[in-house]
Amino acid sequence: RCTHYLFIVVVAVNSTLLTINAGDYIFYTDWAWTSFVVFSISQTLMLVVGATYYLTFTGVPGTATYYALIMTVYTWIAKGAWFALGYPYDFIVTPVWLPSAMLLDLAYWATKKNKHSLILFGGVLCGMSLPLFNMVNLITVADPLETAFKYPRPTLPPYMTPIEPQVGKFYNSPVALGAGAGAVLACTFAA
Repeated sequence: RCTHYLFIVVVAVNSTLLTINAGDYIFYTDWAWTSFVVFSISQTLMLVVGATYYLTFTGVPGTATYYALIMTVYTWIAKGAWFALGYPYDFIVTPVWLPSAMLLDLAYWATKKNKHSLILFGGVLCGMSLPLFNMVNLITVADPLETAFKYPRPTLPPYMTPIEPQVGKFYNSPVALGAGAGAVLACTFAA
């Protein structure tokens, strides 16, 4: 039992750290779409691994959403610390995991707690939905250049300095690419 709770805390904290950094793709103005796809997959990984473990350990539908809520609250707290350091703060950034976690719960509940269906159906649903919700997140945040100038960071690394946008990276469909990759990989992550 102690190991179980320790695992949940470790996974939740690590997923929070990963997703906070992943959320910073709005500053990668030249590689925004490419970064969006990569970070969508990384967020899918952290959500699916923790949520699936929690679901199968407890056997109670609803715990995946509870896990996503833990990630959300941890991230709000951590981003609050960032805000104190002068970073932009946006609550819209974090709750995007909740609907995807609800789909995991739904797949587990609808198939009467079938673990294989959770991996296959839940993984596909979660992997396909997270990039979509993530794009809604991206659309609702401020313009990257405007945000970068409003919140100047004197120690901005060279690779994050705004340069001319690279047109046509992954064409214009990062959601489709993220969802396709996520649908395949999330099943592996869940398994």
